[in-house]
Formats: sequence, C-alpha cells, structure tokens
Amino acid sequence: MNDLHARHRRVLPDWLALYYDRPLEITHGEGRHVWDAQGNKYLDFFGGILTTMTAHALPEVTKAVSEQAGRIIHSSTLYLNRPMVELAERIARLSAIPDARVFFTTSGTEANDTALLLATAHRRSNTILAMRNSYHGRSFSAVGITGNRGWSPTSLSPLQTLYVHGGVRTRGPYASLDDSAFIAACVEDLKDLLGHTRPPAALIAEPVQGVGGFTSPPDGLYAAFREVLNAYGILWIADEVQTGWGRTGDHFWGWQAHDRNGPPDIVTFAKGIGNGMSIGGVVARSEIMNCLDANSISTFGGTQVTMAAGLANLAHLLEHDLQGNARRVGGLLIERLRAAAAQDPGVREVRGRGLMIGIELTRPGTDEADPDRAAAVLEAARAEGLLIGKGGGHGTSALRVAPPLSLTVAEAEEGAAILESALRSTQ
Repeated sequence: MNDLHARHRRVLPDWLALYYDRPLEITHGEGRHVWDAQGNKYLDFFGGILTTMTAHALPEVTKAVSEQAGRIIHSSTLYLNRPMVELAERIARLSAIPDARVFFTTSGTEANDTALLLATAHRRSNTILAMRNSYHGRSFSAVGITGNRGWSPTSLSPLQTLYVHGGVRTRGPYASLDDSAFIAACVEDLKDLLGHTRPPAALIAEPVQGVGGFTSPPDGLYAAFREVLNAYGILWIADEVQTGWGRTGDHFWGWQAHDRNGPPDIVTFAKGIGNGMSIGGVVARSEIMNCLDANSISTFGGTQVTMAAGLANLAHLLEHDLQGNARRVGGLLIERLRAAAAQDPGVREVRGRGLMIGIELTRPGTDEADPDRAAAVLEAARAEGLLIGKGGGHGTSALRVAPPLSLTVAEAEEGAAILESALRSTQ
C-alpha cells in the first residue's frame, strides 16, 4: 500500500470505494488520455464517471475558467450573474421544454433532489414512481428512490417509492417478449400499480440506466407511459445526468428516444456539461419551477467560474458536432466490442448506444453475475493502459465504457483491442 492510499484509509470513510487492488492517483490529462503519479499513460474510457465529456484539459474550458477566476469566482444567486443567465438561456432553448426555467446546482444528486422537491410540491404528493435497477444520487431523498440495492444503504426515506417494470430490456418477467409486447406489458403493469395507490407526484427515469450497467428499455416506452401518466396528472422527470448532451449519439437528450408525446415536464442534468467542473441543474416548465412558496437560493449552484466552464464546453460540443462523433465512433466501437465478445461464453450482452456502452458478464452457461471477472477485466485493462468502469444492479455485473465524446476512430480501435485482450486473459 502506498503512502497516499494509507492516508486515504485513515481519514476517509470505509465505504468510499476505490477502483483497483492498487488504487490509482491520476495527476493530469490531455485529450482522451490521463497519467498517473508513476508516469503511466492511460486511454480513458470512463471520463471521471462520464464527466469529462469533451476532453481532458480542453483549451477552451481551461481558458474560460482561468479568465473568469481572474475576475470573480463566486457571488451566490443573490446577485445578478451574467454567465449563469447566458448558460440558462442556452440550456432552456436546447431542452425543448416550453417556457422553460433553469435552476443550477452543484451535482446530479442535488439536481434530482430539486426535481423531487418541485414535483412533490407541485402535485402535493410524496409518492414517487421510479424504475427498478435505477440510480439517482447519494442524498437521503435520492437514495430513497434508487432501485439498486448496491447503492441504497437505508430503507428510510421522506418519500413513498413505487417501482415500475421496464428499465431493463433483457431481464425480468417480460424479457422474452418482443419490443412492442414488452412495452404493452410494462404499460399494463403501470396501470395496475396506479389502481392500488393514491396518484403519485412523478415518474423519475433514466433513459439509459447508468450505474445500473447502461441498460435501457425499447425506444418509446416512456412515451407510452406518458399517456397513462397524463391521465392522472403525474409528471415525468427525465434524469439526464449521464445521458444528456449527445452522449447516446442518436439524440441530444436520452428522452428523445421516447418523444412521441412531447418532452418531459422536468429534466435534470449534470456531469458532462461542466467537463469536470461541478455543475448540475434542473429544467422545468415555468408553472412547475415557480410552484415553491418559500424562499430558496443556491450558494454554489451557478457560480461564475463553473458557468464559464459550462458555456465554453457546450459551445465546443455544438460547434464540433460531438453528438455526431459519438454516433459514428460509438457505432464502430460497439460493433468492434460485439465481435470481440462473440466467442466469449462469459459475455451475456454488449449493449448501448453512442459512447455509452455496457458489457454484461455472467458465469458461462448461466445468467448468474460474475463480479469477480468484472474486477479482473478492469485490472487487466488497466495493466494494458485502458481505464473503464463497472456497474450493474440486481443479478448483473457490467463493464461500463464511456469515453469523452471527442474519441477518435484510432483510439476506439485501440481501446477495443485492449478490452478484447483483457476479456481473453480473464476467461
């Protein structure tokens, strides 16, 4: 154990997870690569948990942060803030939500907390619908609606949570159905559930479940749910903390794969917009955002230096069509990974879209999760110079692949080759 690891263990919580048998200290990065304290170079296919969205040390973001820090870093929301207004204007336009209002937070957890506050206050109900296998953050209320036992340390909650089928296509009681029948069965389940409870405030759902292992329903499921929700006045919250800003390639927002009945009532975002700076937020229709009847501010949400970073990062993403790059390079990468996994009996599924790809590992010949192999693949990939993530909910263990959206074809090929080697060496 190195000195920094020993110091970490002495002063930080035991439950604060670290990857790898020999935890890694990342000291700097550039583009899609990072370096550790020993000078080893890695191709980064996890981006600080999908947070380094465009590139490490992106010059435009570095310049914007430096210049803003030289003027003023922070003043709170009690004062007018030009970068915050400018970023809110851009996000409101991109959201497709009519008469949208934007509130900035410091994280996705806090964004989801705010969305829950808005929905329950607006609807005067403390009941929330959530998806099985979901993850929405680390706060008390977000943990209370998380449908993933591995990330839920308490059953106490200020909310009553009811869990709905549909977030995982290839597991559960409807997995054997085709897509249309799967959607129909999930809709009937939702109708039945609503017949046994007082009307909930909202359904919160990740279009692609992040911590759950990059699982998703068939396109159109949440549009079909929306027809049922609308009949009860129930709001739809799309948790876009991991799926937003073009990561899925096909769409700018993950919810757009389910847009037949219009945009969500509330969208939450975070992670990639700041490219490593602490930005989260909520977009909602004005009557929902304005429903609170008590004072509220944010000390650190929307601070000038993070807003400057978000503006520069969003401009770079749009000007360089990184959504299109995620679609093109991500399509190549997923096909390359599927080909590599085709001869591996321990790979149950390679799934995802854009640059959000999951590789689910099971013990050969079964549907039983293989977390030991997932950990071994992480170690083997690191040894060859590649960083990836892992996740999965009940009964699953998945590798998570989510590089910066500026990934090149050559880097995709390099990463796929390393992952193929890591899978082969751990069979």
